[in-house]
Amino acid sequence: MTQDSTEPPRRTVAIIDDHEMFRTGVRAEIEQHVDVVGEAGDVDSALELLGREQPDVVLLDVHMPGGGGIEVIRRHRSASSKFLALSVSDAAEDVIGVIRAGARGYVTKNISGTELLDSIERVAGGDAVFSPRLAGFVLDAFAGTIEIAQVDDDLDRLTDREREVMRLIARGYAYKEAAAELFISVKTVETHVSKVLRKLQLSSRHELARWANDRRLI
Repeated sequence: MTQDSTEPPRRTVAIIDDHEMFRTGVRAEIEQHVDVVGEAGDVDSALELLGREQPDVVLLDVHMPGGGGIEVIRRHRSASSKFLALSVSDAAEDVIGVIRAGARGYVTKNISGTELLDSIERVAGGDAVFSPRLAGFVLDAFAGTIEIAQVDDDLDRLTDREREVMRLIARGYAYKEAAAELFISVKTVETHVSKVLRKLQLSSRHELARWANDRRLI
């Protein structure tokens, strides 16, 4: 059977995420409605895939090996592909950072399949798409409510892993819970927390929680 000439062409989509099971789940949700042209789990393989396929929309995780989603956006120089961040993180600095790099939208991983397909179509059509809470971060950033430069300067002192630990501890996770969430030992969590407190010149978990909350990082 030939395709109805009145039907619009299917969007082409690439899925970039370092968790294979998540990529598989996203593909299963969307592939009946879009053409998934490939998957990648790190920056280098993502750039190779995108250079080869030039998809309409790139579903992109923020934190990945090799520099993360921002690095992919910066290094993939193509006007034909539009980036939609799809991340577990809802932290202000992640949202603002990826949008500043050039993404057209940012949604969190609790989004439904139907909502994700709608977001893909809207981004492909040139719209900007955000989960409702995240849109406020972007508006506040442009309004000057969030002091982006200061947040960036503070966070630049921390490694990616230290940021992950910082966010969990600031949200009230016990060391054991944070260790289980990140698949690392409790001792490693304690080491990271000590380094975070020292780098940020804070003296306790309570101060860390207040610091992170003031900067909308949790």
